[in-house]
This record gives sequence, structure tokens and C-alpha cells, in this order.
Amino acid sequence: MLLHSRTKLKKPSPPFSAISSLLNPTFFASLSLQHQFPDPSFTSSSPQFDNNLTPLKSIPYRSYPNSESSYRAPSYSNYASLLKSCIARKAIKPGKQLHAQVFITGFGFNTVIATKLVNLYCVCDSLSNAHLLFDRIPKDNIFLWNVLIRGYAWNGPYEGALQLYYQMFDHGLVPDNFTFPFVLKACAALSGIEYGREIHEHVVQAGWEKDVFVGAALIDMYAKCGRVGSAREVFDKILVRDAVLWNSMLAAYSQNGHPDDCLSLCSEMVSAGLRPTEATLVTAISASADNAALPQGRELHGLSWRQGFESHDKVKTALVDMYAKCGSVKVARILFERLGVKRVVSWNAMITGYAMHGHATEALNLFEEMNRVAKPDHITFVGVLSACSHGGLLEEGRMFFETMTRDYNIDATVQHYTCMVDLLGHSGRLDEAYNLIMQMKVVPDSGVWGAMLNSCKIHGNVELGEIALERLIELEPEDAGNYVILSNIYAQAGRWEGVAKLRKLMTDKRLKKSIACSWIEVKNKVHAFLSGDTSHPLSDEIYAELERVGGLIKNAGYSPSTGSVFHDVEDDEKANMVYRHSERLAIAFGLISTPPGTRLLITKNLCICVDCHVAIKFISKITEREITVRDVNRYHHFKDGVCSCGDYW
Repeated sequence: MLLHSRTKLKKPSPPFSAISSLLNPTFFASLSLQHQFPDPSFTSSSPQFDNNLTPLKSIPYRSYPNSESSYRAPSYSNYASLLKSCIARKAIKPGKQLHAQVFITGFGFNTVIATKLVNLYCVCDSLSNAHLLFDRIPKDNIFLWNVLIRGYAWNGPYEGALQLYYQMFDHGLVPDNFTFPFVLKACAALSGIEYGREIHEHVVQAGWEKDVFVGAALIDMYAKCGRVGSAREVFDKILVRDAVLWNSMLAAYSQNGHPDDCLSLCSEMVSAGLRPTEATLVTAISASADNAALPQGRELHGLSWRQGFESHDKVKTALVDMYAKCGSVKVARILFERLGVKRVVSWNAMITGYAMHGHATEALNLFEEMNRVAKPDHITFVGVLSACSHGGLLEEGRMFFETMTRDYNIDATVQHYTCMVDLLGHSGRLDEAYNLIMQMKVVPDSGVWGAMLNSCKIHGNVELGEIALERLIELEPEDAGNYVILSNIYAQAGRWEGVAKLRKLMTDKRLKKSIACSWIEVKNKVHAFLSGDTSHPLSDEIYAELERVGGLIKNAGYSPSTGSVFHDVEDDEKANMVYRHSERLAIAFGLISTPPGTRLLITKNLCICVDCHVAIKFISKITEREITVRDVNRYHHFKDGVCSCGDYW
């Protein structure tokens, strides 16, 4: 079925004022001036230059036999060749000179030449000029439309691509397999799922649904709009797949918080016999980092080396990030030092890695080293401020926050403010943290108010905690964790009526508290535990080990701290509750399932409690084990009875 015989399409509802504001009618007036007064440098004896002063070849001229003057003009093929060169070099100035000459010699409305001129202005990010020329030439060439749609899809305003797409139908043209990827890219940039779905219908009608390039664009559009299921449906319908299509689906999973699916699909891709590309490896390695999946990350490390990517700095930078996020910060630093070229993203990965692990001194030293060879960006300062926050470096954090804007001309983003609120709050400067939020130049998000609420929990500030929860309810009313934190603040203060009120509010809203879960990987198998869990096949052995280790740490001086149990019950019951926390069960399983001296890596979906933090320090000492716990906020490295956080978290 032809698209232009379809039922009436829904036109974009928002006004496309952004396009009209770009158009400057004085441009063609300037061309007229060049027509009347040709640039004296544009002669047969003068070499032509692009923007980088690279000489273009001299223009071959042809003469007009009936002309009394000696004027000779370039031929059609000369113009086409020169414009192609200008497009390749993004040479806007000589391109405009050629445009003026085209007017003089009568090729101004030649479809091929005009299309090349539109393409030139698009690749040089001069869309206003491109659109003005587009409006003045015949529009029966699909390539011309594709060129301008691509220009708007790449450079914005993205609504322009959609407007042109719908206008095509009014001119009797049918989109092709180049049109669809460009306009879908614009939909992705706008998160325009309604337009995207309608264009998907057009793809099906036109018979391009199984084209790998159109399919990749559809997958990317759905992924950017948060519709991973729809993206997978598109992927599954295309049976002949290339690396680009696989990479699009891998990115869709990775960008939408599905690292397990991303890693599983990567295994399928390799099993299908496709050679991974650099993009494949970077995406999959990043998924391993997000999932703290060190064994899979190591497998991908080996795969990348076997496939010849050992010299690719983008892959190595992804590995630096992965090892840092998976707890192997020393390995990350070794790979970082072996990078051929240390780009800003490489420095950021290592600085952020140190910050996550509480190695504030190492992070700041690396920042000083970076300063001598590269220019820090806003992500660099997120890492630096995070390092100060995790290390309790209040004065240093204040200094970096000020110099960021003063010396580096970087405006503070919501991430920078979140780090500062967390730093001030942890340091007990709750009023100062609140005042900073009130003075923010950007709208505070849930991260900022979440940092404030957590600080109120640490210091037992009920009043500011209530304010923080009010703001959080406005931003994310379905997040039960925020209600639980204020409930815990009430419990700390002995205000059990407040606890009951919040629990009733959660019940009325049908909100459920997140269940604490910890997991450990042993022999390539993940073992997960809930608090008080007895479902594991080795449950009896796990609890026996807990008893054994519990007796040893008590003899070493451990005493249960039940302040983290916010229930109105007796102290003995509170001690029994913390004794069965999920991270302790995971550690006990690791102790009975691995050889002595083996390092244990535990991941927890919530923040580690105070009592478990104390207990694990004792366990690391009496068992002579290095135990790493990655909780929702950061890494804790326990060794010889000491934690890397310095008891500041």
C-alpha cells in the first residue's frame, strides 16, 4: 500500500517556530551582492582554499562561444566536484563563493547542484541557509528531503525533521530506507513516542521493517523513549542481523537499566558467529560495570584481547570503569596507566572509581595530575566532589565547588549540588546544606533532597527531615524508601506515633518497603540472600558458620549495636534481627564455600547498617579475609579490622 494513499496523518501539534526563527532572508540578499560584485579572489588565477587554508584545485573553465567577453565559467561537472570537496571538508566559506558563482552561471536551480548546496549548509550546521535554499528549488527529489531532514535530526531543532517528514506526503513523495532512520533519530531526541509509533506504522506499510538500518533506528527510538520491550519486538522480527543491529539492542538494554539482558544478548551475538565491534565491547563491558559482574567483565576483557582490541583506548577505558565499579580499583589503575592516550573520559573513569571506593586522597592526587595535561569537565568535578563527600573533606569540597565556577567556568549542575549537600549534611552542617538547596540555580531533584533526608537520618534532625520528605513526595510519590527513612528518624527520636502515621500512609498508598537483599558470586553462580533467609540449600551450614564467627568476634570485643533496628521491641530481639541481616548470610556462605584467604565481594541493594559495618570489620580481622561490600551508595573494603571508608559514610 502506498503511503500517500493512507488515511489522513496526524500532523505535529506544536508550532515549529524554532525553524522560522532560524531562517534569515538576508542570506539571499548577500548572494545577490556577490552576484553583482563577485569576490575578487574567486578568479582563475587565484587558488581556492577551504576553512583550514588547504588549497583546492584550480577551477577548469569553459568559454561561451557567443560571448564577446573573455569570461569563462566552470562546467556543471566542475561545480559538482568542487561542492563535493567542500562538503567533505565542511568548508563553508568557499562553499558560499561557489554558491554565488552558481547563481551567475545559471546552475542555481539545477536539482543536483542545489541539493549538494543544501547538503553543504547542513553539514556545516547552517540550517537556516539550507532551508532557505530548499524552499526556492524544485522538491521532487527524495534525496533533497533526506538531506534536510538529516540536518535537523543531527543538529536540531528536531521538530524540523518531523515537519519536513509530514510535508513530504503533500508533495507526493514516499519515504525510503534513508528517510526513516533520520526522522526516527529526531523522535528519539524528542522522546516522541507517539510520533515514533506512527512512523513505525509507515515503516511497515512501506515494507522496510526488516531493513537492518531502519530496524536499528526503530530500536534506538524505542530505547530512548524507555520502551525496551517494543525495541526487542523489532529486533526479534529481523532475522538477518548485522553488528549494527545487535549493538543497537545491546545499547537499548544497557541504557535502560537491564545489564543482565545486555550481557545475555552479547553472549548470543558471539554464539551466532558475529565478530564483536568496539561498540559491542564498550556497551557490554559497561553493563558488567553497572551490574558489578566482575566474572563477566573479565570474560569480556579476554574476548576483547582475543579479537584484537587490546590497543583500542575506548575499550580499555571501559575496562578501567568496569574494574573500578566491580571493586578491583588496583587493576583499574594498572589499565589506566597503560592507555596510549588518556582522554578526559579516561581520567574521569579513574577519578570516579577512586571516589566510589572512598580513596579521596588518590582521587584528588589524580585530579592534580590531570590538570597538568587535560582540561577537566563537569563530570570530572562530580568525581572530585564525590571523593570529598565520601572522604569527609569538607574544606576541600568547598574549595573545589568554588573554583569549578570561578576558574574553570563550569556551571554547577544538580549532580554537583547533590555532592555538596551530601558533604555538608554528613559533616553536620544541615542548616548550611538546606540554605544551599534554597540558593540553587537549578531545580533540585530527588537526588538533592534524598541526600538531605539521609543526612537528617544520620544526625536525627526531624524538622528538616520532614521538609525533605515533603519535597520528595512531590517528585517521586511512589518511592517507599523515602517514607521508611523518615520513619526511621521518628523511631530514633522515640516518636512512635510518627512511625505509625507513616506506616498507615504507606498502607493507604499501597507502598511496600524494599526488601534488603545481598548476593555473592561463587564458582560463576550467584547466590542471593534476604534478611533471615532460610531457603538456601546450605542454610544449616550458613547459620552454623554465623554462630561460630559470631562467638569469635564477641571474644574479640564486638558488641551488637541495635540503633539501626527501628522497631519497638526488646534489645535481645533487635540483636537477633541484625544478626540475620542479608550481608552477614552472604559472607557466611562465602566463608564456607571458598578457600581460606579468598577475597569476598558482596553486593547489597540497600545501604549497609551500622552494626553490620562494625561486625564485618571484626570478621575481616579474625578470618584474615579481605571483604568488599558494594551497597547502594559506595564500596566498603574491609581488611585487618579496618574499612576503607574510615567509618565515614
